[in-house]
Amino acid sequence: MDWFWKLIEAQLKELESAKSADDVIRILGGKENASAGDAFFGGGGGDETVWDSLETAGWKVVWAEADYYWCMKAPDGSLISYVEGDIYRGDSKS
Repeated sequence: MDWFWKLIEAQLKELESAKSADDVIRILGGKENASAGDAFFGGGGGDETVWDSLETAGWKVVWAEADYYWCMKAPDGSLISYVEGDIYRGDSKS
């Protein structure tokens, strides 16, 4: 399992430079890695979060109902929604 957490750590580090929804989807493996949505983050049980990494990259919170359900806006204006690890392009509430 050590390899799994090394992959998660690498993804989170790379997300710290994500400037668009496309960047996030590419970093997290796109649809090939998704059970639903446009991408999937498998490290939800870890210490660091996608939210933290995207805040480092300059993203802003649009809304948040829980730490597992939120929407953020990228520096380029694009949006992603996070739903229990599934990543969706855009605002899932609109």
